[in-house]
Amino acid sequence: MLVDRAKIFVRSGAGGNGCISFRREKFIPKGGPNGGNGGRGGDVILIARRSVATLLGVGARPHYRAKRGDHGTGKSCTGADGASCEVEVPLGTLVFDDDSGLEIADLIDEGQRFLVAQGGRGGLGNEYFKSSTNQTPRESTDGEPAVDRTLRLELKLLADVGLIGLPNAGKSTLLSALTEAHPKVADYPFTTLRPHLGMAELRGDRRFVLADIPGLIKGAARGAGLGYDFLRHVERTSTLVHVIDVASMDGSDAVQNYFTIRAELEEHSETLASKPEIVAINKVDLVMPQDIEEVSHRLMTEAKLASTPLVISGATHLGLEALLETCWKSLTPDDSGWRPS
Repeated sequence: MLVDRAKIFVRSGAGGNGCISFRREKFIPKGGPNGGNGGRGGDVILIARRSVATLLGVGARPHYRAKRGDHGTGKSCTGADGASCEVEVPLGTLVFDDDSGLEIADLIDEGQRFLVAQGGRGGLGNEYFKSSTNQTPRESTDGEPAVDRTLRLELKLLADVGLIGLPNAGKSTLLSALTEAHPKVADYPFTTLRPHLGMAELRGDRRFVLADIPGLIKGAARGAGLGYDFLRHVERTSTLVHVIDVASMDGSDAVQNYFTIRAELEEHSETLASKPEIVAINKVDLVMPQDIEEVSHRLMTEAKLASTPLVISGATHLGLEALLETCWKSLTPDDSGWRPS
């Protein structure tokens, strides 16, 4: 199960208090102050890990507390620092302060660390306050208090290519044909209730991450269906593969379906609508060649596509190699040798 939201409470460690102490030893008169400083409190740190797939484990334990620093002691002994609390989250996690609603971090790199609650500094012992005019100080300071925060975590999937389209357009079948992923496939809408990721591999030791985004419907940008929750996942992708069902079971017009999804992308954000798009006419094994040609021609004229739509079939694997190569060229337009994740 993909869990892409979680709310957690974090508390850093308080600093230890400084100590008031005087040296008292035989044959050493006027030993002077020797109260040590308090230890520093532990931090709460979020760490992005590729090995963590969802926020399920994080949300299952909603409270995270670092250890407080130990108090200072006599003989000029500084208290031990408190242990920090490290919380591992998936790549692509957005961190929000729940009280203010402000985004405070975007964790997208492996091993990226973000300090969400800093531990308190330790207090000063009376040895710190000694001077030529204050040889027996009887003052110390307390450690800084702990920092409490409530955080809201949201996961945006990181993928190079995202499959978009209406429900039951064949995206899950296509993902399973292009990668080793095994999403649920069935002959009814909204089979996919959560995004799926898979690694697509090409000849020449090339690979990129492919995401199957749950089907969008009209009004998705305003929360209809599943689209509002998952449009944000599409924002992370570099290239969109728009899958069009040419053999729609409900008899809907394939070209009009294309414009429906485009309208939702544009309403959600201009950035999303401007992403490179590859149009793929799917399920061509179920219709006549003249029907495919008609849909392709209408898309070129009505939608003014920059390139001819690809003709594919996830069931028979027709045209899938060409689709992968087109995706790769979109990800590496300058032939610089850059390699998707």
